[in-house]
Amino acid sequence: MRRRTFLTGVAGTAAATGLAAPALAQTTPTVRWRLTSSFPRSLDTIYGAAEVFSKGLAAATDGGFQVQVFAPGEIVPGLAALDAVSVGTVECAHTSSFLYVGKNEAFAFGTAIPFGLNARQQNAWMLEGGGLDLTNAFYGKYNVRGIPMGNTGAQMGGWYRKEINTPADLKGLKIRIAGLGGTILARLGAVPQQLAGGDIYPALERGSLDAVEWSGPYDDEKLGFYKVAKYYYYPSWWEGGPMIHLFVNLDAWNALPKPYQAALELAAANANITMLARYDAQNPDALRRLVAAGAQLRGFSREILDACYDEAFALYGEIAARNADFKAIYEPWMAFRAKETLWFQFAELGFDAYVMTRANER
Repeated sequence: MRRRTFLTGVAGTAAATGLAAPALAQTTPTVRWRLTSSFPRSLDTIYGAAEVFSKGLAAATDGGFQVQVFAPGEIVPGLAALDAVSVGTVECAHTSSFLYVGKNEAFAFGTAIPFGLNARQQNAWMLEGGGLDLTNAFYGKYNVRGIPMGNTGAQMGGWYRKEINTPADLKGLKIRIAGLGGTILARLGAVPQQLAGGDIYPALERGSLDAVEWSGPYDDEKLGFYKVAKYYYYPSWWEGGPMIHLFVNLDAWNALPKPYQAALELAAANANITMLARYDAQNPDALRRLVAAGAQLRGFSREILDACYDEAFALYGEIAARNADFKAIYEPWMAFRAKETLWFQFAELGFDAYVMTRANER
C-alpha cells in the first residue's frame, strides 16, 4: 500500500469511528519568527550560529517553522535585543546574557562569571547541573526563556595601545568590556565602556578607547583591532567559557506546538556545538596571521590576575548580600564550580599540560 493511501485511510477510519485523527495526518502549522542578533553580520562564527539554527529548524520542520535572522540595527540595536524580545517586538534574539547586567547582575551567569567556568563546564552546569532551571526562573521575570546557543571557548584578554604590567597600569584605562569584568576593572581604576560589536573599531581608532576586548583571534582579525592597538593580552579571565543564548519571548514560546518547541531546542543545541567547533578550528591559524602582522602577545602578570581575582570574589559577596536574584544562582553555581575545578585538575589539566608541552617540542 502506498504511504499517502495508507495515511488517508487511517484518517478516514478515525473520522468514521469518531476518533481523533493521528498526529501524522494533522495539518502542520506554519510559524514565521524574526530573530535579532547582537553580533555583526561579518562574523561567520558568532553571527553565523543564528543562521545554523535557522536552517536546522527549517529542515527539521519541513519548512513549517522558519526564523529570519536580522543583524544589529536592522530591527533594533544590538544592545536592545533583550528588551525587543521581552516586549514582543521580535520573537527571539541571539545575544549574550551578560550584556544586561545593568538591569540586574544575575544576567551574568548565563554567559560567564569572571574566573568561573570554561566552555565544557558551562555546558555541564547549564544542561546537567541545574543552571538552566535557575537562570530561566530568573529570565521569566523579563518574559523571556533562555536556551543555550553557542560558546566561543576561552577568549583572549584584548587589544591595548600600551603594555599593562601591574594593577597601577589599569588606572584611567578606557576599555570596551562587557559584563561583571568591567565592574571589576572599574574597582581597580579602569574606565569600562560597553559598545556593540560594530561600534568598537571606530572608537578605538579615534582614541575614545585605549583598549578593547571582543573574542579571540578569528573574530578580532576580521574586526581589525590589530591595526590600531598592537599589544594582544591573554587570557580573558572574565570569559573562560562564555555562553551565548537564544532568548525567546515567553508568550511566543508557550504558543508553539510541543513538537516545534522540541525542534527549536534541538536546532539550538546543534548551533551551540557548531559555534564552539568553528572557533576551535579557526582561532589557531588566525593567531599566527595576527602575530605575522605585528601583534605582540603578552600574558597578564600574576600580580594583575591576583588583584582582579580578589576584587571579583569580593564583588560577588557584596552583590549576593543585596541582590536576591544573584544570590539564588550564585550559591549553587559556586558549589558546582568547586566540584568541576577539582575534577578538571586531575584529568583534564594533567592531560592538557603534558600533551601541550610535548607538542611544542617539535
